[in-house]
Amino acid sequence: MIVIIGAGMAGLACARRLAEAGQAAILLDKGRGIGGRVATRREGRMQFDHGAQYVNAHSAAFAAALADCSVADWQDGRGRTHSVGVTGMSALAKALGKGLDIRQSMQVTQVQPNGTGWRLDLDSETFQAERVVVTVPAPQVAGLLGQTHPLVKALDSVRLAPCLTLMAAVSAPPAFISQNNPDDDLAWIALDSSKPGRPQDCGSLWVAQAGEAFSTAHLEKTPDEITALMLPMLCERLGVTLDRVTHAAAHRWRYARVTQALGQPFLCNPEGTLYLGGDWCIGPRVEAAWTSGTAIAQAILDHA
Repeated sequence: MIVIIGAGMAGLACARRLAEAGQAAILLDKGRGIGGRVATRREGRMQFDHGAQYVNAHSAAFAAALADCSVADWQDGRGRTHSVGVTGMSALAKALGKGLDIRQSMQVTQVQPNGTGWRLDLDSETFQAERVVVTVPAPQVAGLLGQTHPLVKALDSVRLAPCLTLMAAVSAPPAFISQNNPDDDLAWIALDSSKPGRPQDCGSLWVAQAGEAFSTAHLEKTPDEITALMLPMLCERLGVTLDRVTHAAAHRWRYARVTQALGQPFLCNPEGTLYLGGDWCIGPRVEAAWTSGTAIAQAILDHA
């Protein structure tokens, strides 16, 4: 049995490639949704892509994978065209996950050798696996394998930065479609409701993502405290007053963006029974996670 820990883009891509080759895998994810940072938050009729804002295909293989998903072009108002999920970025994960054995709210606490395979401990049960694929953020790997595991040392150079995200509904005409300024405390601001297939009767729906320095400085604040800090800044940039805001909420991504990648698609043990992968292997793009997961699947198939 092959068990994949994490149903983000890397885990989904790995399981999808294995399934295409006739190899079944079980995906275990601690969350209630799949896709990791390829996510959409829904609040009643409103919705916000509060993680990855869009995808762009740099390879023919990833472009082909996107063609099998529900995507559409989005003009960002700055002369660039991106692919977005319809009716939300989470649609990409749902398309990749269709037909796979995904088990949610299943948090793996430890992975240990067990004869020629592996034992996975969860809060209330145990799994036995011949092969294990770990696709959690690099800083979380040691918590599963132990600080002294040989593969953990290889992750010392990997760096990920946090990101604080604000979601807001504003009853005022939009001043722009998107702004991108890495040096600003609000590094990215986008009119989420301008994307194809989004609600048009909830006012202007905005997503603002803080820069690395601001996110690091305020990472441990509560969502309400983060909202109180970011909302006035967003209103100032939109040229509206706080009383025009009809909804506001914040989300904290502790491991949001790869700032220093591993430099190879994945890691594995000499026996080919334990694999580590994710966007942190290659770079800060959705495609990087997909490429890593697909490469792991191919390595498993080649090994078999």
